[in-house]
Amino acid sequence: MSPPIRVPNADRRSREHLTPAEIDRLIAAARRLGRHGQRDATMILLAYRHGLRVSELVDLRREQVDLRQGLLHVRRRKNEPPSTHPLRGPELRALREVLRDDPDAAYVFISERGAPMTAATFRKLLARAGDAAKLGMPIHPHMLRHSTGFKLANDGQDTRAIQHYLGHRNIQHTVLYTQLASERFNDFWKD
Repeated sequence: MSPPIRVPNADRRSREHLTPAEIDRLIAAARRLGRHGQRDATMILLAYRHGLRVSELVDLRREQVDLRQGLLHVRRRKNEPPSTHPLRGPELRALREVLRDDPDAAYVFISERGAPMTAATFRKLLARAGDAAKLGMPIHPHMLRHSTGFKLANDGQDTRAIQHYLGHRNIQHTVLYTQLASERFNDFWKD
């Protein structure tokens, strides 16, 4: 039996990021699905706002979250440098609610059995939320990280700052977001 033929991503999706409005629809859909809608919506919000990889998200431990000072201590993968990000109002409120549900858990996001959430489970819940949000394309976790980069680039943030925020060792990985930022063309033709 031959292995299944892999369909290139470009044939499945026209792009690898979501707009802020699409992220909002995805979060709202996740909140309505299943018994753990608040947890699932919070996972999507944090992954997007902090450009977290799925492994960084599911491995997030309580001691990395400082609700009093409003800080998230991000441990990056792939030998990328760690960083500390500010937590804003929506994130703080969402995290307080999630952490209140199981105050003794070592991890921020846990399953019904009290174990840390797995990357596979997050992939499935995100895909389900994407279907429910009717975004018109399959959704995967790394799209949230790309969405962070595009949002920050479109907001005019400095490329070096985006590099450090996402934890990229090489700025070439960050330049992609600024090269494709559509808003940079807005002032080209003023009528």
